[in-house]
Amino acid sequence: MANSSKEEKKNNVIKVLNQARAMELHAISQYMNQHYNLDDMDFGELAGKVKLIAIDEMRHAEMFAERIKELGGEPTSDLADKVSKGQNVNQIFPFDSTLEDNTIDVYNGYLEVCRQNGDSITMKIFETIIDEEQIHLNYFDNIGGHIKNLGDAYLARIAGTSSATGLGTSGFAVSGNQA
Repeated sequence: MANSSKEEKKNNVIKVLNQARAMELHAISQYMNQHYNLDDMDFGELAGKVKLIAIDEMRHAEMFAERIKELGGEPTSDLADKVSKGQNVNQIFPFDSTLEDNTIDVYNGYLEVCRQNGDSITMKIFETIIDEEQIHLNYFDNIGGHIKNLGDAYLARIAGTSSATGLGTSGFAVSGNQA
């Protein structure tokens, strides 16, 4: 019976890891879609930052997949939701703020599932990722606030910027590119 209980606990953790992975896969697809659209709208600087955030989400999805494999599970390749396409620049950042805020709430619940099932390693993974999701949320809130408060003046300043402005391939949270 003890083995069954241990197996059940492991399966509970694998389940939330796969749900989180599906959320990350959705975020990757959502943010890459926005990256392409922002680039097409000639807001390269914003496009570049959103791309870096998508790279962070790729890293998160990979961290979840690696932990799922360590626990003997099979990582999902399903997206948690459909990608919202065709958003304009005024819609993107409030939408993404809500997405990140919801993710943080859900991941805190998943962290608690890990605690209840005695998996401190997966708890640490969720803690790390929650910290990075908070960085994303702060960025999206900041840009959304600028667009709301400054409107066309802010957007005009960014229009025509290169999507390669200050970019590397390490992602957003890791590179310290939150400014």
